[in-house]
Amino acid sequence: MIENVDLTGIITVIGLIMLLGLILAFALLVWVFIRIRKINLPPGTEFFDALRMTPLSVVILLDLLDLSLDFFSAPFSWIILGRLGLEPLRTVTVVESLIPGTSMLPTMTAAWFIARLWKNAHLPDIPSVTR
Repeated sequence: MIENVDLTGIITVIGLIMLLGLILAFALLVWVFIRIRKINLPPGTEFFDALRMTPLSVVILLDLLDLSLDFFSAPFSWIILGRLGLEPLRTVTVVESLIPGTSMLPTMTAAWFIARLWKNAHLPDIPSVTR
């Protein structure tokens, strides 16, 4: 039986984690825009191929934004990825940020490592059904 839960303390810790994540994300955003500028992907690049060409700092930035802003990070991620020329990552990043409960998980960083380890990772071609 839980007697006295200090809800104010829990909310304060969560708020501090979110604030620290936002500060780190902003610093990393400035560094990414100074150092990377734009990534030139060939037309028709798939998700895993684009992820392999993406620097680790960009996916860490996306995960920090997701940690600190939760689902509010979706529009920021969309703009950042568009500015960096990483359009194939937009949809997956936005969908991931809109799924409740995934903000504490570094999903884009994990996907980056999977894409690097699994060299021939491609999304399967799904045949279209015509009637």
